[in-house]
Amino acid sequence: MKERPTFPARLDFSVGKSKGNRPVPGVIHSGLSAGAKPPAGVLSHGVGLDSSAVRLNMVHKLAKQGITDPMVLSAMRSIERHRFVDSALVNQAYEDTSLPIGLGQTISKPGVVSRMAELLRNGASGRLGRVLEIGTGCGYQAAVLSLLASEVYSIERLRGLHDKARDNLRHLRLANLHLLFGDGMAGYAKGAPYAAIIAAAGGESVPQAWVDQLAMGGRLVAPVSAGVTSGGQQALVVIDKTPQGLRQTVLEAVHFVPLKSGIA
Repeated sequence: MKERPTFPARLDFSVGKSKGNRPVPGVIHSGLSAGAKPPAGVLSHGVGLDSSAVRLNMVHKLAKQGITDPMVLSAMRSIERHRFVDSALVNQAYEDTSLPIGLGQTISKPGVVSRMAELLRNGASGRLGRVLEIGTGCGYQAAVLSLLASEVYSIERLRGLHDKARDNLRHLRLANLHLLFGDGMAGYAKGAPYAAIIAAAGGESVPQAWVDQLAMGGRLVAPVSAGVTSGGQQALVVIDKTPQGLRQTVLEAVHFVPLKSGIA
């Protein structure tokens, strides 16, 4: 069996190639190059939306909402959300609201991203192992996850969004984050088993492929509609894979874009 390389996550805004980043077959890496510019109209001198104070204010609000995991709060403070939204919407980037990213999809509100990340970590003292994200979108949540896990595979079924995420993430040069274009309902068996799986789209049930690819002792967090709430509304569902079987916990109501199969 071929040894899997390790990919230490890091934020590196300097220009140059990352070292030790060996390609994974079938995976388009986010760290192809550096030097991406911020969206038009965004200041780049430590003020305005580029200021860490803006993100710190967002983190303080998340803490007031009940987010307590220090690694999650640190990741939310580190990743610049305004780099992942259209230039016309950058002034809303740090509000606790979802925003359109094109092709009928949205970037989840910071409160939901941090809540799901905290659930996924489940009180872990250090980084998670390998994580699978279903629905890359614009790449924001994938960037956050890359600071919480040793390795992240993120799959997107819409080519336009996959390409957008790759462009959005290029400047971060996150060597442990791998972007894939494919059908998320099938998961990504080549990277399995996963310590955790997270979905950014909601279906009537959790695909069996995700459960199969989850490691024993692993946790899956996803929005699910049918069978968990009355009226067909979506709810956040946590599934723990234990030696005694699957343990499902239904949490608060949420609203995500629908989970679909195939690629487009």
